Amino acid sequence: MRKIFLGSITFAIVLFAFAIEAKPVNSSFLGKRAIHGYDTVAYFKQGKPVKGKKEFAHRWRGANWYFSSKAHLSLFRSNPTRYAPQYGGFCAYAVSKGYTADIDPVAWNIHQGKLYLNYDRSVQSKWARNKAANIKKASGNWPRLKK
Repeated sequence: MRKIFLGSITFAIVLFAFAIEAKPVNSSFLGKRAIHGYDTVAYFKQGKPVKGKKEFAHRWRGANWYFSSKAHLSLFRSNPTRYAPQYGGFCAYAVSKGYTADIDPVAWNIHQGKLYLNYDRSVQSKWARNKAANIKKASGNWPRLKK
């Protein structure tokens, strides 16, 4: 009876931990690195993907976000939703099709002030052919997929 009770408590704690997570973030299994450890602010400020550094790390939404500089870390901390990629950093094209997929940090685009990442450059070109429709579909699918 005690084992069942302890098992139930453990299960409830795990469910609670998942329930309080605001949104899932595409992160590596080891180290929970968001977007493969790339600096999400660099896409906006430098116009290119830049690898982040461990000394400029910040935990947000269950993942570790890495930045290339203290300035980028500060910008992110002050307004993370401004710099975080859409759809938790999953492939925007995949989300538009109703599923999630990993990304390649070099397959990216900023559209109307928002960062979108894709599986690879080939998928990115498919996504870009009809950005507006794909964003609309992805935004409709995301609430179901992020659970």
